[in-house]
Amino acid sequence: MSSAVRFHDQHVDATGVSFRDDAIAGLSLARKRLAPKYFYDRRGSLLFEEICRQPEYYLTRTEEGILADAAEEIAALVGPEALLVELGSGASRKVRLLLEALRPRRYLGMDISHDFLLQSTRRLAADYPWLEVHAAWTDFSERLCLPVGLEGRRVVAFFPGSSIGNFTPTEAEAFLARLRQALPRGSGVLIGVDLVKDRRVLEAAYNDAAGVTAAFNLNLLERMRRELGASVAPDDFRHRAFFDTAASRIEMHLVSECRQALVIDGHRFDFAPGETLHTENSCKYSREGFQALARRAGYRPSAVWSDAEGLFSVHYLASG
Repeated sequence: MSSAVRFHDQHVDATGVSFRDDAIAGLSLARKRLAPKYFYDRRGSLLFEEICRQPEYYLTRTEEGILADAAEEIAALVGPEALLVELGSGASRKVRLLLEALRPRRYLGMDISHDFLLQSTRRLAADYPWLEVHAAWTDFSERLCLPVGLEGRRVVAFFPGSSIGNFTPTEAEAFLARLRQALPRGSGVLIGVDLVKDRRVLEAAYNDAAGVTAAFNLNLLERMRRELGASVAPDDFRHRAFFDTAASRIEMHLVSECRQALVIDGHRFDFAPGETLHTENSCKYSREGFQALARRAGYRPSAVWSDAEGLFSVHYLASG
């Protein structure tokens, strides 16, 4: 059977909220902010893949090492011929560490970046001829449902990269609860969670020497200009990332270097020198702290794996 037949592109989530609407709403706030999901146009997705290759960015290589070492144990927990749903599939590199061990019957990649999703899932379909590959272009952070024909199957949701950290703890608990309700009974969640550590290690990961994370952050302004026709000068902003100890999170901001205005469709947003647009949070947890959050969301933590240095963790949560 050809990969073209096994591939299904289904847009299963139409929230009715656009990039334009969210940009205007976020820029109208006293403390300007925008959700990190808007980083991921095609250029942003490519830049993020480059971030993952930077020496300071320990998250990707550490999680990949954990998954490679734990693949057989994970397969034993999941069982054969499940539906493997990857949330935020990106380049689908990490899931390759699981496919041979798990041998799922079906794979569903879900991502907000349409072109990147198509490219990565088509490559998976070609590389794994025994696997039925589906794709859903969706904003799963807002609403999550399985495409028609895949409901009711035994599912394991794979949410790698510590993307759960982009939510505040309250938002993360609510997201995990919605995910549990969307999955059939008896499903599980395999999730990567970054751990609290020395702030120097954390801040270096989001301020790489090559400036790739800075370009990734600033691309948000370029995207506003390309897609929204925004009047904005990206060169008059700079990237800033720091660890907030009290909130246990990395914050990323775009800092205005001067007094200026950003204009979208006649809506003017003034920036004072030093004023910021808050673009991302990346919350960090202890193993026990994340398990407590998962229990509040209705899960039973079944297993956790970590690296020898205690940089990162991967949890398996049973939905009951």
